[in-house]
Amino acid sequence: MITVHLRYEIDPYKLADFEEYGRRWIALVEKFGGDHHGYFLPSEGDSDEAFALFSFESLAAYEQYRVKAATDPESIAAYELAERTGCIRRYERRFLRPLL
Repeated sequence: MITVHLRYEIDPYKLADFEEYGRRWIALVEKFGGDHHGYFLPSEGDSDEAFALFSFESLAAYEQYRVKAATDPESIAAYELAERTGCIRRYERRFLRPLL
């Protein structure tokens, strides 16, 4: 199993837009065979940082997801939402393996 950890720097004044982006991606990751563990939004502390975690059975399965998402109309619309609203300033992606 591979778990993807995303750290986002977001615009805190566009949190509603980021929440919509997150809702879309939860469904999309699951549509493409992944297991989404959720988005984690600011509460106390930093107001411009959010996280997401999702897993695939293997790095190969994750790579297949990336290929499919690149041409999927719903995925493209989610990317366009983030770009249009400017809710995401930048992000970092890490690949982790769980110790269960």
